[in-house]
Amino acid sequence: MAATLLAGCGGGGAPAAMSSSSGSGSGSAGASTINTAELFSDQGSMYDSNSEPSATDPVTVTLRTGHGNVTSANIKYYDTADGSFHYVPMKIASTDPTGRFDYWQGAIPASASEKYYRFEIGNGAQTLWYNADGVSAIEPSSGDFFVIPGFKTPDWMKNGVMYEIFVDRFFDGNPANDVTSGQYTYAGCATEQHAWGTSVYASVPGCNAEVFFGGDLAGIDQKLSYIKQTLGADILYLTPIFEAPSNHKYDTADYYKVDPAFGTASDLETLIQDVHSSANGPAGYLILDGVFNHTGDSNCWFGRETYGTFTCSVTGAYQSQSSPYYSWYTFQSWPDQYSTFANAVPTMPKLNYGSSAVREQIYAGANSVVQTYLKAPYGIDGWRLDSAQMLDAGGNGGSDATNHQIMEELRTAVLSVNPSAEILGEYWGDPAPWLDNGNQWDGAMNYNGFTDPLSEWLCGVDESGKSASIDVTQFDSWLRGARADLPVNAQETMTNELGTHDTPRFTTRCGDSLAKTELAMILQFTYVGTPTIYYGDEYGMQGENDPDDRRTFDWSQATLSDPPVALAHKLIAIRDTYPALRTGSFMTLIADDTDDVYAYGRFDADNRIAVVLNADASAHSVTVPVWQLSMTDGSAVTDLLSGTAYTVDNGNVTVTLPADSGAILEQ
Repeated sequence: MAATLLAGCGGGGAPAAMSSSSGSGSGSAGASTINTAELFSDQGSMYDSNSEPSATDPVTVTLRTGHGNVTSANIKYYDTADGSFHYVPMKIASTDPTGRFDYWQGAIPASASEKYYRFEIGNGAQTLWYNADGVSAIEPSSGDFFVIPGFKTPDWMKNGVMYEIFVDRFFDGNPANDVTSGQYTYAGCATEQHAWGTSVYASVPGCNAEVFFGGDLAGIDQKLSYIKQTLGADILYLTPIFEAPSNHKYDTADYYKVDPAFGTASDLETLIQDVHSSANGPAGYLILDGVFNHTGDSNCWFGRETYGTFTCSVTGAYQSQSSPYYSWYTFQSWPDQYSTFANAVPTMPKLNYGSSAVREQIYAGANSVVQTYLKAPYGIDGWRLDSAQMLDAGGNGGSDATNHQIMEELRTAVLSVNPSAEILGEYWGDPAPWLDNGNQWDGAMNYNGFTDPLSEWLCGVDESGKSASIDVTQFDSWLRGARADLPVNAQETMTNELGTHDTPRFTTRCGDSLAKTELAMILQFTYVGTPTIYYGDEYGMQGENDPDDRRTFDWSQATLSDPPVALAHKLIAIRDTYPALRTGSFMTLIADDTDDVYAYGRFDADNRIAVVLNADASAHSVTVPVWQLSMTDGSAVTDLLSGTAYTVDNGNVTVTLPADSGAILEQ
């Protein structure tokens, strides 16, 4: 096949444009033209001595060039402490096993300040630049690599696999707490109890939030062996579990109480203990959904609605302007005009973080919501922050300086209780403003850098199901740009999901193609970031937009005899075996628009892995340039999926892939 060979690329940050060059590292005499295909660096362990340095750690960085092809290399970095640019001359430290590449090294000195760096490469006749955006003939003004002393993201998140559960639809472990039809009425909608496996749509239009199936915390606990052993996932993310009138619980009535339909505080404690235990599979972690941008209108702090047996002993902001909670919300005209979630959902009044009391209650105080669940007797491992960019003062809509201040304060509060806790932001655009200083989130849901581009490439629609199509070259460019926006340790904790409770199911978006789903899973478990399975995606659950994307789990398919589930199990085991797939370097190898083939390398000092994906409707013979990964001629390579063995010949391995299939070639 005809393959397009691309130069390697990595991740990074973005200082202002830099001045012209000065300083020089030196090597042997170079060629008249620098071979750009041989240039590579990123912040994997082979190219960055410490991606999470302290203020006292210098950082040694490495640049790969063609052997004898370059005569000088320099690190050029911007230091935020003095607002100046600095040069570090590099020297050749070693040559790779094939004799094809030289490795240049230099050290960025230790300090507490954030820095950004790029490489200047010369051969006496030509000068090129290299940063996270790749190779440039002119000095770039963005896309540099990050050095952020003191920014630490959880290792367990980097190395884990997450499983997202919409609680009401996973498993009914205690039928005694099921919400029955007509049990209560909320916002004009009576509750409906539906039988497992039946329609998620209410009999009354617009009342889907009041349809219940009975899934609960006891059910999740009873099925942990499926999550932790059958699949091998070790991180649970639960959509909201606190008391609320809806099935989704994004309209919180009481943050300090588990919803009775989901169980009790004791059930939550038991679930957390069992997730943490290694007696039922790998010791795991649990992340709760923190809905802190808004409450429900039934929350006693607001007091607009009541339902069922839920009662309040205080006067809410909607009930009286003399309420102690009046300043906790933003009223344009009391009582009926107030700021809400997305300025569109009256049942979700927006919290006003201009009130110090709100900050104290939600995250800052020892008895705040955030700190309560991080501490005993619960001990959760992190928070996923719903609509995280919207938290603000006075109902301004978020994404402003106040939002960043709130997130900095929240991070301080979380880490004061558990320094290894995860702070995961929900954001659908570029999350760099919350990640590129290391003082707010650890990572974000990777809609922008994974879910959307993958859907557009493989399915021809975006993550919401609207027509949108990109080719392989565009796909690779999108991924590269998204990585370049972020520090590497944030990249490694971005959650890579095929879909979530807010998108149509991936298999549905891909025209009901299980083959496309399985192909997407191969990429999901070998790409940079934390693979995240939305319950049921592992067997190709179908569903259109909310509420159809929240169907009940089909337990007849939760077995290793189901091919997609077996593939998920194998992919998780492969990822667990090879650190290169978790924290190793990433290098694009092939982006072939003609044959719809994509290949990339993941590698560290111990293993070299080439992942090859054929997204075409026809089989293709693919010649993979594994010389880019320093695989020597005559050496053996094994496909970890099929077990097929190959031999490197003239720097390449040739594999034949059926339509919509992939290979993971390991050495």
